[in-house]
Amino acid sequence: MDDRAGRHYIGAMFTGLVAATGTLAARSARGPGARLRVAASLPDEPLAMGESISVDGACLSVVAIQPDGFEVDASAETLARTTLGELPLGARVNLERSVRAGDRLGGHLVTGHVDAVGRLEARRPMGEAVHMSFGLPEELARLTQLIAEKGSIAISGVSMTVNAVRGLTFDVAVIPITQASTTLGALAVGDRVNLEVDLIARYVARMVVPLPGDSKR
Repeated sequence: MDDRAGRHYIGAMFTGLVAATGTLAARSARGPGARLRVAASLPDEPLAMGESISVDGACLSVVAIQPDGFEVDASAETLARTTLGELPLGARVNLERSVRAGDRLGGHLVTGHVDAVGRLEARRPMGEAVHMSFGLPEELARLTQLIAEKGSIAISGVSMTVNAVRGLTFDVAVIPITQASTTLGALAVGDRVNLEVDLIARYVARMVVPLPGDSKR
């Protein structure tokens, strides 16, 4: 008997620890959205239909399974708020399966709901690591309230520690294993990335000071 039906995923939560990278093999229009085909070989047991998977930080549901990968549907909202609508075919993407009860939480709690698309502003060697600075667009300045030094942030689905925050820019250090096992090591200045701020920071901030746009109750 296939035991996959008995699995319980925790509200499609992730930890930002990338399990593998895949390749965007195809993208076809589906109404205002798109179907994405990802070529990948994932560790552990085979994917299940309807399973949640993080693709470059965006939580999507598996709608088809193939010998060399899987397909997911991205809504118009997802295409508008992430880089998935603009990535060229052949681009590498970070992949993570959702957390199951009992799994280690090695990174930080990530929902797969992308807050913003940021931009790599600068990169330089820092020993074996690479120092990277990412910027937010002016219209998303409110998100900087939720990005704290030594706090966590997901960059294209990768859990990273924030080293510094300066206005609309924040810095991280990408260590060798992260460079090799994710797409971050290949980023060039000007490349766009999906960003998700720390979930706990979001709720703490709303308890202390309502974010601009939040309704008063």
